[in-house]
Amino acid sequence: MVICTGQTPESADGSTHTMNTRKLRKRAKEALFAVEQKLDRARSSGRNGHFSNFGEQEIITKYIDLLKIAEHDRTIVDIGAGDGIRKSNSYNLVLNGWKVLGIEYDSRNAAKLARAYRFFPDAFACRFKVSSSNINDLLRSYSIEKELGILSLDIDGCDYWVLDSILSEFRPRLIVSEYNEKIPPPVRFVVNNVPDFTLRHHFFGYRLSKLKDLLSKYDYVLLEIEYNNVFLAPTEIARELSIDIEHAYQAGYVERPDRRGKFKANDNMELLHSLSPSESLEFLADFYSQYMGQFQIDLDDRETEKKEL
Repeated sequence: MVICTGQTPESADGSTHTMNTRKLRKRAKEALFAVEQKLDRARSSGRNGHFSNFGEQEIITKYIDLLKIAEHDRTIVDIGAGDGIRKSNSYNLVLNGWKVLGIEYDSRNAAKLARAYRFFPDAFACRFKVSSSNINDLLRSYSIEKELGILSLDIDGCDYWVLDSILSEFRPRLIVSEYNEKIPPPVRFVVNNVPDFTLRHHFFGYRLSKLKDLLSKYDYVLLEIEYNNVFLAPTEIARELSIDIEHAYQAGYVERPDRRGKFKANDNMELLHSLSPSESLEFLADFYSQYMGQFQIDLDDRETEKKEL
């Protein structure tokens, strides 16, 4: 005796027709998505087929191999993910099947981010205003591993304090973080940790000399600098790849022949590269005078010259 469940024979033809219609719709949807993807890539990646702002994508790919990151965890957390494609450090990994958590607060970009991720089962778009006090709860809610593969951080604000908070609980195998490239070592600069921080011209983030505090506190090393991004990794897996901050800054920013063209807005701070450390402090005290009380500045390893504003 055969027992059938589901549709009766009389309704089977209708069901088959409905099923065929669904298949056609699914194929049409997939075809449309493929076209949209090609258009997105063409608009966003230019001639070189890459998505990041400068050379970040190639550098990330290099360290995925050198540090064997994919063998441990194929996850990237992208904080300040933008629209998910244009100037993205993570979209190439989305296309290669990585688990991606993209976090963006701007409503228009967040909507575009969700659209960019919608057909990738392991890509999650989250509209969220990140702070040092809430970021770890968010990462835990998405079951992010403690030793996640890659962290990309670019929120044009309290990046230093958010990174400090993340490293207190998580240990990414590679970190890509934007820093305030305008102010050369040994000046240590960081904006104060306030939840409602607003980006203002040249006033955001942290300087390289201040980054030394986090490298020492959490046992990380600097791998290299690409214009306005630093690449960091835990000492235990990247000790031999470590580079001195001053050398990295010169090679990755100051001595790049095209940097003046790429960073035209920095022209009014170019004088800093010819000033002494104490003169730089005076220049910045005047330059940032309207933000008095909203940042910290001093000289690396010169506590006697410390100047807090």
